[in-house]
Amino acid sequence: MPEKIKAKRASDLLWNAWKDQAVMDRLPDDCRPTSRTEAYAVQQHIELHSNTTLYGWKIAATSVAGQLHIGVTGPLAGRLLRERVADVGATLSLKGNRMAVAEAEFAFRMRHDLPPRIAPYSLAEVIDAVGSLHPSIEVPDSRFTDFVTAGEAQLIADNACAHEFVEGPVAPDTWRDMDLAAQAVHATVDGTSRRYERSGSGAAVLGDPRDALVWLVNELSSLSIALRAGQVVTTGACIAPLEVMPGDHVRADFGVLGSVDVRFGD
Repeated sequence: MPEKIKAKRASDLLWNAWKDQAVMDRLPDDCRPTSRTEAYAVQQHIELHSNTTLYGWKIAATSVAGQLHIGVTGPLAGRLLRERVADVGATLSLKGNRMAVAEAEFAFRMRHDLPPRIAPYSLAEVIDAVGSLHPSIEVPDSRFTDFVTAGEAQLIADNACAHEFVEGPVAPDTWRDMDLAAQAVHATVDGTSRRYERSGSGAAVLGDPRDALVWLVNELSSLSIALRAGQVVTTGACIAPLEVMPGDHVRADFGVLGSVDVRFGD
């Protein structure tokens, strides 16, 4: 089977599973990607199912613990679809979401394109292309029965477990002079019969959310993909994933950088 047909077949299976809130044990042998390059080719077809322009990108597995948990060699990039972005304070359904977690993340909105090139982008170049920083919450999910054992290539094909995303308000521009690695983040989960809190910092995200952003830019560049002005990059969980259930209200407080919240229903 030609590679393009294999990639489209795999992406159609994953897209239909996502749309139908279904899962699969694994992709069929005849279209299962076996490398990161093949997997990103599958993921690219998923974007084509969207009815509008790409909203942005997510980074999964930005901590060593997270990488070990799902058996991958490094971070994974995934696409954020505009149809899956919710407003701050919205109520998201957990129907069919078996991961059932929320992740507090630093997200960057770009003001300039960063086109693919041979030389890696530097931190200074990438940050100069950023327009704003936003406290955000990502709600991941997987189309595989057991995402922990699915393997790196299948997880990338599965859009790096992208699902839903809440972009918080614009943070004060003073973030540019702050140590984001040291910035504390505190989350609260309030439910109908429980309440718990959890804390973390930007250091959980590849050591610094800005370094995660640089990784994403160079990962895309290696795939001949441009990061476009207006697109958002959410850089990974800076707190251990927050287990959620219907009735929960999640609030993530990024201190002087602002806060973001979301609710969960059936």
